[in-house]
Amino acid sequence: MVAEIGPSNIESAFLLEALKRGTRVDGRGIYDYRTLKISCGPTYGLAEVQLGQTRVLARVSCEVTRPFPDRPTEGIVLFNTELSSMAGFGLDSSRASTQEVAISRMVERVIKQSRAIDSEALCILAGEKVWTIRIDVHFLDHGGNLIDAASIAAIAALKHFRRPDVTIDGEEAIIHDVRERNPVPLSIHHTPICVTFGFFGASGDMLVLDPTLLEEQVQVSSFTITLNSHREICALNKAGGIPLSPDQIQRCTQVALAKVDEVNEKIQLALKASTA
Repeated sequence: MVAEIGPSNIESAFLLEALKRGTRVDGRGIYDYRTLKISCGPTYGLAEVQLGQTRVLARVSCEVTRPFPDRPTEGIVLFNTELSSMAGFGLDSSRASTQEVAISRMVERVIKQSRAIDSEALCILAGEKVWTIRIDVHFLDHGGNLIDAASIAAIAALKHFRRPDVTIDGEEAIIHDVRERNPVPLSIHHTPICVTFGFFGASGDMLVLDPTLLEEQVQVSSFTITLNSHREICALNKAGGIPLSPDQIQRCTQVALAKVDEVNEKIQLALKASTA
């Protein structure tokens, strides 16, 4: 396994000194996102997100399978991630790293456990046939904050995806080719978006939104809050040993509420551009 090389002491000291003065190495404010670009298509269910130097590709596909015995009327949602060694120095694609596993579980929890997708709408014949939706997320460039980029890419791909139409004739299900009938969009209840903060200093008193790779290597803790357009909290995730005060959590929540609205607007613009 390739060992990851962290920042030098000089780089770390320079970054912390800049934060003490209220600025960041890349010139952003502490609550600023990097430039976010979202593109969908050309095929259904394909979305690419570029967040600064971080680039993520998400692809959604489907197939007809048997449901789980204990949930005969619900479809299945599968999630898979791939962090390629080409995405950054020190990464090893031959085995899943701790970071990749944590990101995969977080994004999967955000989409599945928050019930963003209407699983019952994926049922074709109860106990016999359901749609299995598979979400594959590929990390192409690692420039920091993979969680936010992955969540945006996954939800954009799900909103852009279309499944084949189905006709039920008695106990038989007829799957129509997309050339015969227009495909059908997924039933999505809400749009969960992850917003990540990095904390710095011995007591974690300094924080930034959307940490870069260098900032992630120096930070003492991170906090990810997942919100939807209805201003509902879908999930919380904290990594690192520095405890967060209620005031810090409240401040992060207020900032995240504004950022989620901005991200949702960009997702809608990308979806419209793909159909233009």
